[in-house]
Order: sequence, then structure tokens, then C-alpha cells
Amino acid sequence: MMVQQGLPTERDVSPFHPPSRISELRTRRPVSPMLFPDGHEGWLVTGYDAVREVLADTRFSSRQDLGVLHVPYPTPGMPEMTEPSPPEPGVFISMDPPDHTRLRRKLTGAFTVKRMKALEEGIVEITERQLDELAKLTPPVDLVREFALPVPSLVICELLGVPYADRETFQSNSSRFMERDITLEDKIAVYMALSTYLSGLVTGKRAEPADDLLSDLARDEDLSIGELTGIAFLLLLAGHETTANMLALGTFALLEHPDQMAALRSAPELIPNAVEELLRYLAVADVFFRYAAEDIEFHGETIREGSTVVVSLLAGNHDPERFEDAGTLDVHRKARGHLSFGHGIHQCLGQQLARIEMRAGFEGLLRRFPTLRLAVPAGEVKLKTDMNIYGVHALPVIWG
Repeated sequence: MMVQQGLPTERDVSPFHPPSRISELRTRRPVSPMLFPDGHEGWLVTGYDAVREVLADTRFSSRQDLGVLHVPYPTPGMPEMTEPSPPEPGVFISMDPPDHTRLRRKLTGAFTVKRMKALEEGIVEITERQLDELAKLTPPVDLVREFALPVPSLVICELLGVPYADRETFQSNSSRFMERDITLEDKIAVYMALSTYLSGLVTGKRAEPADDLLSDLARDEDLSIGELTGIAFLLLLAGHETTANMLALGTFALLEHPDQMAALRSAPELIPNAVEELLRYLAVADVFFRYAAEDIEFHGETIREGSTVVVSLLAGNHDPERFEDAGTLDVHRKARGHLSFGHGIHQCLGQQLARIEMRAGFEGLLRRFPTLRLAVPAGEVKLKTDMNIYGVHALPVIWG
């Protein structure tokens, strides 16, 4: 069975489950040929074991420039790209070792479990302050605008040393950058706007370092301004977009599963479990790309050098071979081993930070707003089916 015309992205069973065609493929053929819109035949990987193996196998490269670029989302009004660009300086998620290793190593000390734990008290304070502001508002309010987006934005700004006063600029540019249907021209313009802003920021920090992560990196003369800018771009984008979407979509999921929300209210000690389960169940960063660096025999298939390999983390997380009753949200589940932070050398560097923010966010929201509920029918909540990170555009809620 060939997946025609790109990757099915519509979560058509519910707002939280994989597209039905992807689930069907996982059952029939977890490593499946996939026909891209430009006619190129690549591969779609949906089974948990196969997804994990692709992410751990360095023969599946992160470098788009190893072969012709084929994307499942064609760019409206633009010709197909046939010459992919080399990785931007500092953007190490698009690199392989040794370049990836060199840059990622610069950051590992900043994101250790111990260091993240030391930040926890400040993150809880930021969360509680934002909950105070939320409580002052007259419902209905948009939980995305008033809570889910501000909390991780405040945290990442403080950690990196980005002025929070600039948040509207970087939030709107980041959001625009993540749109699936953005034209190539607009995407380049947004990227350049963010890069210009961040280049000025890191240049200033190299001249006058402060007490923040970007200043620490700027002190390292081994890193060029271009590399510092690329790293700052990655950290800023990943540091608020993914967590914001998890807080909003996770709240939506809990509101749609009142038994699970009630379980968390009666036993707050389940929050860490619930965070892992929500990460598994929702997988907001649901699709990763790899490129075959050589001919690879894989799960009975021959993947030719240069082929694009699309891995569905969401499908892997919902694989019943790995998680019993995988389509059910269960806050009592031990969801260790989920794929939402990736796997292998590119596993998410900021995962401990994200966990702390989500634990503080969900615990505080459930405690402070015991009557929280949707202000509109669930079917009217606008989903981010048009974005490369899944979530909700807005979540209107009421309480009291």
C-alpha cells in the first residue's frame, strides 16, 4: 500500500490520535513506501520499534543536502526545490557528527538534570505569577494567550537572556516560521528577521556578557557569531513553541477526559506520570525527517541512498505493540520510552526543562481553577493542522 501525495496529517479520529491512514499503515506495513507530491518515492516509518531504530541509526542522516529535497507539504505558488541548502551555521539539528557533536557538546552542561532542577523554583514562581494574572481576568479567556504561551516564553527569555519586551516580535515570527503553507519567500523573510534580531543580541552579549545562557556561549571564542545566532534561533524556537503547545493541547485533552482530570485533582502526585502520558498521547512535534546516507536494508525493505525517510513519532507512540491500549489517555500509565523527545543523538536537549514547566503548569492550573471548562463546544476549538508543531490556535475557557 503506497501513501499517495504526501503525508496524511489530519487527525481525523479525534484531535489527539494519529491520522487513520497512518494507523492503518502501521498495522499493515510499519515501513511503507511513500509517494511525495513531486513524484519521488520515499518512505514512511510508523511502527514504534522501527521509528526508534531510524532515530538511533546514523546511516539515516539529518542533513538534507545529502540528496534531492522532497517534502510532503508542497509550497504554494513556488517551484519545487531541487537543490537543498546546506545546514545553517549553528542549527545542529540539521547536522551529523562530527559537526553536530561539536555544537551540541557546547550546550550539554547548561541542560543537565541537576542544573534544570536548580531552576525549578524560579519556573514555579513564573507559573504562579501567570496564574495570578489569569485569575484577574473575566472569563471567557484564551488559555493560549493568557497562560500556555506566556509561561514558556518567560522561562526561555530569562534562561537565554532575551528581553521579554521583545516577545511579540519573536512569537509572531516563530509562529509564522512554523506554518506549513507559508511560501518559501515568506519563510526566508521570517527566518532572516529572527536571525537579524538574534545576531544583534548575541553580538551584544559577546561585547558585554551578562548572567544568562547566551552570554555563557558568547564567551566561547570557538563559536562564530553565525553559529551563536543559529543556536539561539533553535533554543528560542524550541524553548517556547513546543511547551506552549503541550500546555494548551494537554489542557484540552484533560478537559475532554474529565475522569483523568479528576484523577489528577484527587492525586496531584500523579502529575509527573501525567506529563509523560500527555507527551506520549499528543506528540505535538509529530514528524521527523531523515535521509539515507547509503543503501540500507531495513525491516525487510531496501531504502536507497538519498531517499527521504519520514518518521511519525505520533504513530510510534500509539503503537499497541509497545503501549497497551495505546489510544487511551491514562494518567496512571508508566509511559517511559515514549518518542516525543526523539531518540538517539538528536534527542531533545531541553526535555528536562520542558518537563518542569509542564509539571508546574498543569499542577498550578488544576489547583487554582477547579471548575475550569471549555467556553465553546470541543468541535469549535481551532486545531493547528496548518502548523509543523501541533496544538490549538486558541483555547477559550471559563471557570466559576
